[in-house]
Amino acid sequence: MAKKVLVVDDEKTIVKGIKYSLEQDGMKVDSAFDGEEALELAKNNAYDMVLLDVMLPKMDGFEVCQQIREFSSVPIVMITAKGDDMDKILGLEYGADDYITKPFNILEVKARIKAIMRRTTKADTQASVLTFGELVINEEYRRVYVGDKEINLTSREFDVLEFLVSTPGKVYNRSELLHAIWGEDFPGDERTVDVHVRRLREKLEKSPSEPRYVRTKWGSGYFFQA
Repeated sequence: MAKKVLVVDDEKTIVKGIKYSLEQDGMKVDSAFDGEEALELAKNNAYDMVLLDVMLPKMDGFEVCQQIREFSSVPIVMITAKGDDMDKILGLEYGADDYITKPFNILEVKARIKAIMRRTTKADTQASVLTFGELVINEEYRRVYVGDKEINLTSREFDVLEFLVSTPGKVYNRSELLHAIWGEDFPGDERTVDVHVRRLREKLEKSPSEPRYVRTKWGSGYFFQA
């Protein structure tokens, strides 16, 4: 089945270029040119990826991202014309999975999209369900529950959790996590890891300041407590 992507940018030439390129790779592409239109499309369609510009009319990309996160864990890649690191971190704070800075090469955009899609698509048909007390992780369907409540994680948050869970008790420093999950060529810095760990704790833990699952070994890094 063809992957479906929503491209959101008020610059129609950029949307047209991205749409054409993705369609050449067999993807289905919807377009939106303002924040309200993007949010409406995201509510009414099942997308495999959202490319979302920060600077949009009616509602900016950060607000759109935040509202999408209230009902969907679809991977979101923010597009920003600014080089300011805080813009990028703010995008991650609102639940974005990745970001691309303008001007960009369309080949880079496609590579980033395909990398995220590979991580979120499981070829294995047998579900692997891991249980740690009240925490239940379904690796095949990438769904997480605490007790009877499903927790809405972004694809990157799930990647962090899954990676830590794979070796309970093993401590990974920020650099190791950044390279393992975001890749060697990721342009962000180690604060990205801290943002995602903090968000994971806020979603999974009864007391985020005293975490039960995603723990810190001071001066060393993070680990999962089984």
